[in-house]
Amino acid sequence: MDAKEQAAGERRVKDHLIEPLKRLGLAKPSSLTVAQFDAMVADLTGKLAYMSELNLQALAEQVANMPGGKERDRFPIAAKILGWAAEIQPPSDDASPLFRAVFAHALGQRALAEGWAPELLAELRRARVWPREYDLRQVQDRAGDARRRVARLEEQLRRGDSVSPQDQTFQQRRVAAEVKCRRIAALAAGGAA
Repeated sequence: MDAKEQAAGERRVKDHLIEPLKRLGLAKPSSLTVAQFDAMVADLTGKLAYMSELNLQALAEQVANMPGGKERDRFPIAAKILGWAAEIQPPSDDASPLFRAVFAHALGQRALAEGWAPELLAELRRARVWPREYDLRQVQDRAGDARRRVARLEEQLRRGDSVSPQDQTFQQRRVAAEVKCRRIAALAAGGAA
C-alpha cells in the first residue's frame, strides 16, 4: 500500500468506523488518558486502512454492539477491535508486520531456501503468531508431503501422463504461494517485488 492508498484508507476508517462510534456516544476507555486514547485511535486508523468501506461499516456495527466498560459505553480496547477486524477482513499477507518479519528473519530465509515457505505462510495465516519449534516441525512435515506430491506430478508430466485438475490446481497454488513468500521477503528487505 503506497502513501496515497494509506491516506485514503485512513480517511475511510475515520469516516466509517471512528466517527460513527463517537457519534453513538462511545467514550474513551476509562483505563486510558486522552493522549493514550488518541494514540490508540491513530494506531487503529493506520492498521485498519486496508479495510473496505463495507467491512469497516460491519466492524462499526459489531463494535457498537459489543462496547467496553462497566456501563457498556466505551470504545473496546484496540486489541479487541483489531481481532474483530481480522475476522471480518484479514489483512493481506504482505501488509502484515508479522509476515514480513518472519520472511526477513533467518527462519523465513531458510524456509525459502529449503522449499517449505508456502507451508510456513499457511501456518502464519492460520495462527498469526511467530511459529514455535513444534509448529515448525509440523510445517516441515507438511512441506515434505507437498514436495513429494509435486515431484510425483512432475515425473508424471515428464512421462507424458496426464495429471488431474486437482493436482494441477495444487501445484499452481503452491507455486503462487512461493512467489508470494518471495515478494513478502523482498518487501521486508526494502526491495520492490
